[in-house]
Amino acid sequence: MRLQGSLLAGGFCALMRLCAQSPSVVCAGARGERAEAVWDRSRAALGSAPGRSLHHAIFREVMAAEGLRNKPCGGRYGDIVRSIGNTPLVELPRLSPKPGVHIWAKLESRNPTGSVKDRVARALIEDAEEKGAISPGQTILEPTSGNTGISLAMICSRKGYPVKVVMPENVTRERTQLLEMYGAQIVYSEGSKGSNGAVEKALEMAEKDSSYYMPYQYGNPANPEAHYNGTALEILEELDEVSAFVAGLGTGGTLMGNGRRLKETFGDAVKIVAAEPMQGEPVQGLRSLDDGFIPPIIDISLLDRKIFVTNADAITWTRKLLDEEGIFAGVSSGAIARVASRIAGELDEGNVVFIVADDGWKYLSSGIYTRPLEEIENLDSTVWW
Repeated sequence: MRLQGSLLAGGFCALMRLCAQSPSVVCAGARGERAEAVWDRSRAALGSAPGRSLHHAIFREVMAAEGLRNKPCGGRYGDIVRSIGNTPLVELPRLSPKPGVHIWAKLESRNPTGSVKDRVARALIEDAEEKGAISPGQTILEPTSGNTGISLAMICSRKGYPVKVVMPENVTRERTQLLEMYGAQIVYSEGSKGSNGAVEKALEMAEKDSSYYMPYQYGNPANPEAHYNGTALEILEELDEVSAFVAGLGTGGTLMGNGRRLKETFGDAVKIVAAEPMQGEPVQGLRSLDDGFIPPIIDISLLDRKIFVTNADAITWTRKLLDEEGIFAGVSSGAIARVASRIAGELDEGNVVFIVADDGWKYLSSGIYTRPLEEIENLDSTVWW
């Protein structure tokens, strides 16, 4: 205890010396309040109080501000499901093409299972529970390219619902391993059909067996609502202006939910941009609308632009995120970052926000982070993003 006390005292004194020398280097508040403001407010409140009392007050104020600023990294929750959301919004200065344009990454990879789909899965299950659509012990059936299934498996394992997912056979093996770890049953669909094939097979299974409950993320309004009432509000808490929002075109939930909220806030001043895979390319979590299936929750009129990205460009930019900004992300995030950079290059000033949909752990076996692009096996046949 004596050692701990001395360490704390030493840390306190160091912080006070730092404050006295240059309060600007100390943390800012949750809405961007600089430490100078905390310093001035504390001095004004205490007036001519003794020096040590003043320093104690400043210490408390600064630590409170730091706690708020770092909310995405902390907090206290009753269980793992409640901890979903409140992900960091991080500026990527090295990717910005101009001084007046700021590119921000919303790190959805910080969710419990490492993807944005934690938000969606929780919303789908809680919505079904509120409506009395599922019974205790009822099996949840859902088509997925991996992430939604993993999120559902984690959440349902906490709530007591068995999970069966339909997934393309050519996903990376880490996705299969994670699903099995969380106790999900896996039914594979034809790999060449991508996620569209998984949707088709799951619908057939649900039609034949009415004992399943299928949340059906592609047509369930709870999907975009998770972003309308969650992700978008978190972005608006941090930024007073958004010139463009970029996300991948998958189920449509991320684009529709965030897009609707941001359009309501900024009108036509904000552009909603979709990163879309090339037609015919099997992609993990994203789809080309030209392949014939448009998820029912997608309102095309809400999109200002759709920009195509190849698998090769997606992988190149996934590496770029890692090498230049230290962000270890999945391949869809590379595709989205590529589009965000292009949009930023067209602006003179403003904020461009894009979604980092998942982390890179599910792709390690593919070698995309370490091998030359020409040596990556099955580049055009693996479901990547």
